Amino acid sequence: MTEPLVQLDGIDFHYDPERPVLRQCSLTLSPGDRVGLSGPNGSGKTTLLHLIVGLARPQAGRVVAFGRPRTEEADFHDVRRRVGLLFQESDDQLFCPTVLADVAFGPLNLGRPRDEAREIARDTLSRLGLAGFEDRVTHRLSGGEKRLVALAGVLAMEPEVLLLDEPCAGLADDAAANLAGLLAGLPQAMLVVTHDAGLLARTTTRRLRLAEGRLWDARG
Repeated sequence: MTEPLVQLDGIDFHYDPERPVLRQCSLTLSPGDRVGLSGPNGSGKTTLLHLIVGLARPQAGRVVAFGRPRTEEADFHDVRRRVGLLFQESDDQLFCPTVLADVAFGPLNLGRPRDEAREIARDTLSRLGLAGFEDRVTHRLSGGEKRLVALAGVLAMEPEVLLLDEPCAGLADDAAANLAGLLAGLPQAMLVVTHDAGLLARTTTRRLRLAEGRLWDARG
């Protein structure tokens, strides 16, 4: 039996004890899984992604990634190398002055030689329709362009798992359709948070809904 990549087991989480965000949430993501996650605004979808990579910690339950329980900050360093998280806000993810530097940062941080990291960055930008953007200044990009550059930075690290928080937010219809096609062809397991039914239909094979602190199957 294939070992799951990521498991959330009986997770409870709150920012305010009087207002629980997640209650006894369990989730398993295995190789090849393509899971869509929807739910009302403020239901905890982003929080759930952050728990997987250790940006938030549960009050109860377990996070297990790649066969190991993860509890301390040091436990999540390896997880963040193997799980690519696309943040809901692109400005939270872009911090280098140029597009090429930003996308190459991840491969460099993984120990790739500088020339190789830059080549990976160029190739990834090209796959996302951003050839020619290498010298563009990141903070001057449009919202949709920032979204694609942030995703390029995630994909350039060649993660085993993708956690995508509203990946098509801010994109024009044609760019969103192109991105959906690209995501549908990727080999990684992925968890896609979106309200976009068309994106879910093209990129996922199983769907969950988060509401009132709990995860539910969302069939059909």
